[in-house]
Amino acid sequence: MPAVSMRTTKRVKRAFFYLGMLVILGICLFPFFIMLMTSFKSSREAIATNPTFLPKDWTLQHFVDIFNPSIFPYLTYLQNSFMVSLTASTISVGFAIFGAYALSRLNFRGRLQINASFYTVYMFSGILLIVPLFKIISGLGLYDTRTSLIIVMIVQTLPTAILMLNSYFETIPKDLEEAAKIDGLNRVKIIFYIIIPLSFAGIVSVFVYCFMVAWNDFLFASIFFSSSENFTLPVGLYSLFSTPDYIWGRMMAASIVTALPVVIMYAISESLIKGNVTDGGVKG
Repeated sequence: MPAVSMRTTKRVKRAFFYLGMLVILGICLFPFFIMLMTSFKSSREAIATNPTFLPKDWTLQHFVDIFNPSIFPYLTYLQNSFMVSLTASTISVGFAIFGAYALSRLNFRGRLQINASFYTVYMFSGILLIVPLFKIISGLGLYDTRTSLIIVMIVQTLPTAILMLNSYFETIPKDLEEAAKIDGLNRVKIIFYIIIPLSFAGIVSVFVYCFMVAWNDFLFASIFFSSSENFTLPVGLYSLFSTPDYIWGRMMAASIVTALPVVIMYAISESLIKGNVTDGGVKG
């Protein structure tokens, strides 16, 4: 009888746990559901006094409109966002790999102080850096160029990228590096042949983080860009609010398409993050 009662209690607790998870998931996904349904509604229905959850008349016209250059230069903004995000993320992760390896493996004066200083990044908001970064960018003659935003995004993501990879590199057994040194590998070859393959999941997760920060940035892009041809998607979507072509359904359609690249990257990287590559290296 006690065993049966214990099993019943566990099932009840599990049922409440999953019920709670479904409630939280529903609350989190509800705004996205409304956004998706609004993108399929007609312009009149989207602003109706008595709104409905599901569209009465389904339409794809809003998705067609956002790819019409005369209405909204979405492809231009998409190209700018991809160029800035991919370039900044690649450079940031590249520097972070070498910086994190030096902090986790090399013994030099001030290593602990430098490592601890990365935590101070979380103390400052990005808005506090606007004035000094604006002076630097303007002094270099890079204002209103995509290069300026790439530099700013590297400044924003590099400290966190180093901090994250440093923690990941410290989980890799040093015995693997000692064996590699016996085989004649120097530090650079160890990074490329040992550290990077074993840390591939961690590097991918850091790349996704850097890409997401650059892709979603609005603050710096709105400050360092004045020409519409250089706008990224967040600034371009905001500018659509002040045009005669502003329609709720069109805005929701553009927002959904804008969110897709980050969602796809998370989906692809999920299996890599879950993979336990280090254990395989140790067993070998």
